[in-house]
Amino acid sequence: MTSRSVLLEAKQLGKQFKTGSGTLDLFVDLNLTIRAGETIAIIGKSGAGKSTLLSLLAGLDTATTGTVEFEGNALESLSDAERAKLRADKISFIFQSFHLLPELTAQDNVALPLEIRQQPDAESTATKWLNNVGLGDRTDHYPSQLSGGEQQRVAIARAFAGNPSLLFADEPTGNLDETTGQQIVEQLFSLNEQQGTTLILITHDLELAKRCQRRIQLSNGAIEELS
Repeated sequence: MTSRSVLLEAKQLGKQFKTGSGTLDLFVDLNLTIRAGETIAIIGKSGAGKSTLLSLLAGLDTATTGTVEFEGNALESLSDAERAKLRADKISFIFQSFHLLPELTAQDNVALPLEIRQQPDAESTATKWLNNVGLGDRTDHYPSQLSGGEQQRVAIARAFAGNPSLLFADEPTGNLDETTGQQIVEQLFSLNEQQGTTLILITHDLELAKRCQRRIQLSNGAIEELS
């Protein structure tokens, strides 16, 4: 694993929030190195800052101190438009609440990010990925016509369709029952292995975290690598 190139790196990362009584330091001097192709779980209690860390690593938010580098490029040195383009080209997300557009069909939800990138085969790629997640017969259905598990499969198809270098999954089974959630987990890890994507999984579920090659616990503004 150590021979793989560094994809994402946080260096002396700090995040500070203003409160009514002063300031709150959520992170101080946090360091994390992630190599291409790794699967990593970031775990911690509610309020530990897992989603905030995701936002910083993905360039959705900027740190108070320190840097986040993607492929050697400091995200804070990029403009908002440049960070948005980087995410569109190389980073995908799967969220607990699916984030599908209700007015679009399953196929259109998957195709839209590809069309924004001006990918000429957006529709056929969307169809292929919906078939890959077992929804080939549901391409023209709207999110309201799909179960929670089916909506998350659409989200998985959308995430992988752009062939990302990095995939963030934030509590991907949080809104699903145990059986459906397990099916989604199996599909997520199977597709991730096939594609060789770097996966960062945000979760409070220790059993789910064990599926990853590395487990990192976030607590009191610091991270600890678990064995």
